[in-house]
Amino acid sequence: MRPPGFSIIPSTVFGGVVLGLGALASDINSPGQNIVSRSSLPFETRAETHETHAEWQGSLEAPSANETAAKLEAVSSAPSTRSTFMASWESVSGVSGYLLDVSTDSSFSSYVDGYHDLDVGNVTGRVVTGLDAGTTYYYRVRPYSGSGPGSYSETGTGTTTPTTGLTIHPTFDSSITGNPNAAAIEAMINRAISIYESLFSDPITIQIRFRYATTGPDGTPLPQGAAAQSLATAYIIPWNTVINALRADARTNNDTVANASLPGSALSTNIITKSADGRAIELNTPPAMFENGMLGQGGPYDGIVTLNSSVPYQFTRPTNTGNLDAQTAIEHETDEVIGLGSRLGHTGSDLWPQDLFSWSSAGQRNITTSGTRYFSINNGVTNIVNFNQNQMYDLGDWLSAPCPQAHPHVQNAVGCTGQSSDIAATSPEGINLDVIGYDLAGTRIVTTNAATNVASSSATLNGTVNPNGLTTTVHFEYGTTTNYGSTTANQSYTGNTTHSASANITGLSPNTTYHFRLVGTNNGGTSHGSDRTFTTLSATGPPVVATNPATLVASFSATFNGSLDPHGLTTSVHFQYGTTTSYGLTTAPQSQSGNTFRNIIANISSLSASTVYHFRIVATNSGGTRFGSDRTFTTLSATGAPVVTTNSATNVAISSATLNGSIDPHGLTTTVYFQYGTTTGYGHTSPMQTQTGNTYRNSSANISGLSASTTYHFRIVATNGAGTRYGGDRTFTTH
Repeated sequence: MRPPGFSIIPSTVFGGVVLGLGALASDINSPGQNIVSRSSLPFETRAETHETHAEWQGSLEAPSANETAAKLEAVSSAPSTRSTFMASWESVSGVSGYLLDVSTDSSFSSYVDGYHDLDVGNVTGRVVTGLDAGTTYYYRVRPYSGSGPGSYSETGTGTTTPTTGLTIHPTFDSSITGNPNAAAIEAMINRAISIYESLFSDPITIQIRFRYATTGPDGTPLPQGAAAQSLATAYIIPWNTVINALRADARTNNDTVANASLPGSALSTNIITKSADGRAIELNTPPAMFENGMLGQGGPYDGIVTLNSSVPYQFTRPTNTGNLDAQTAIEHETDEVIGLGSRLGHTGSDLWPQDLFSWSSAGQRNITTSGTRYFSINNGVTNIVNFNQNQMYDLGDWLSAPCPQAHPHVQNAVGCTGQSSDIAATSPEGINLDVIGYDLAGTRIVTTNAATNVASSSATLNGTVNPNGLTTTVHFEYGTTTNYGSTTANQSYTGNTTHSASANITGLSPNTTYHFRLVGTNNGGTSHGSDRTFTTLSATGPPVVATNPATLVASFSATFNGSLDPHGLTTSVHFQYGTTTSYGLTTAPQSQSGNTFRNIIANISSLSASTVYHFRIVATNSGGTRFGSDRTFTTLSATGAPVVTTNSATNVAISSATLNGSIDPHGLTTTVYFQYGTTTGYGHTSPMQTQTGNTYRNSSANISGLSASTTYHFRIVATNGAGTRYGGDRTFTTH
């Protein structure tokens, strides 16, 4: 064995053998088979299955399971996800396996559940699952053999993705964790998951169990020729429930366009909705599948994906000629678990969400196996991709061209050897998942954010809007139910960047829970942000305060800022400050009354230069005393370079304007002026002014001789013995 302290290292890629694939759906849901009634779940459920079939190219012959098992592969890198990271380590010769520890503490004083001396077998990597987003974890391994465990490796670290959005939590079946290629398989699956999590912003967690075996979850051998299989929890939900949820979930441009094409009347009694997709549109559709593929209340999985271990998959890329890409197959079956698929080829006449966007021509739906059928989100005007109509293969997959394919999409009914593909925001799969309920990250028109300044009878509603190049009007809906009933005034936005939107509302009832959401409308249609709630305060009570950052911090002075809601009672408010959290000094008390938030400020002087000060807001009324959180600021040195800020221009007319800024001379005699012109090269200057002292003051300059209807740039400039400082560039446009 190696000496103590062997290394944690990133690992390399493998090579393997693989073949082309085709997809063929088979329905395991004959009446009464694996169907769970509404008595134990929100809606009646059934399991849906999809099988990916390998199609050999040329004269290749399928290898045996033993031939496949002999091809061991090293681990390629795998990105972290919101709930996983890849632990990798150096191989030690002559050992039987490794014991893995994972902790949030570098001293390993405690362990993540299930990850203390976990026997991971004789592999050099393991995907650690079930973790918290945005968290750094520490891991170590020690090899073991017949003589017992060896020394610990060096400590490695892994950090889960910190962003919020879609989370896919993988569970690896023992058929994977016990396989010699476990690390390569897990890394490949993690790479696929990271794509979905980067694409979709839905704040839901999807639970998928992954397997690598020649049998299904219930032990039944996989059908002849099946390269992969997925089972998904599906709910039988009334038509209007799903349609209304889809309309309410319109948050992206694709949603807005697609919702305009939804049928005006029901085309089936129900819509068969996968459990994950139901949660994406805020329906109560929990996971319900057990590890044997059966359904029932408390089943932990949305679905189960099995790769056929007798098929020689390649787990890394680029995919060699003659090999089948495992990641493409994983993404194909993941798409099926989370929502894609058609009713065609399955039991019953109820549509699936994908069928809502199946067309044969502009304005003409086609949900049959006859004629042309294609995926479109604008009433059939634009053909995004043709559906497969060959009943040998899955009728919810895409029509496949002969190999090699110019467009080897993930959902192609027949794949090709030596080719691979991933789901993307602009791929047919990404667009389809978007319009059936998921939200592509970065494409939302509107987003509802948390309410602020919540008082007894008022609040501030907040959100963001990205017009995506179209003039967009937004407003908030609010009320005591999700029917809302009240709206704020419209606001208009343009451009291609995200803007903050807010509205102050009054006339609310105390101690009441309100729902609200942001609504945006442009030429593409109407989008709705998600529903949020807040609860108003009681009519009277102790004050509500917040300490805000100090401003105008100079050598010997500063301005304290805070916010206060007197909460219906006459309230005295002041700031405490000093060089420690004992404070020791206070500003003069101010008296406030009412039931709304307002800004509180206090200008202080006689501070020491180059000193750290603590401060907080304090308010008292008959309901009690409340303290804001502690904040700090550091005063400037006694003398130094000037401090300047360019402020907005005022009095803008056809040929004249007033330029504004602020300056702290910073204890030295300072000259100050404005530069202005039609570019950031400026070219013109205002007359110089002289300023002295150690406090902030406003500076302005009136300029004339400007051209009408012209955009001008300007900034403030100040110079003293310690240097020259420039304010930020601002613009104005003459009338």
